[in-house]
Amino acid sequence: MPLVKIELFPGRSPEKKAELAREITATLERVAGIKPEATTVMFAEVKPEDWFVAGEALGSPAKN
Repeated sequence: MPLVKIELFPGRSPEKKAELAREITATLERVAGIKPEATTVMFAEVKPEDWFVAGEALGSPAKN
């Protein structure tokens, strides 16, 4: 039972997230033979100021 967790910045519509979840589920079925009902896709939205790379927030003025 795969759990696919996607962390991303806010801003995608519920429709886009649903489309992405369907595509991921279909890919796991096609490539790995996993039944769709066994796949869970979870989205976690993270604000850019809470996401750090090399010690700097992606939401900092220097990154925008």
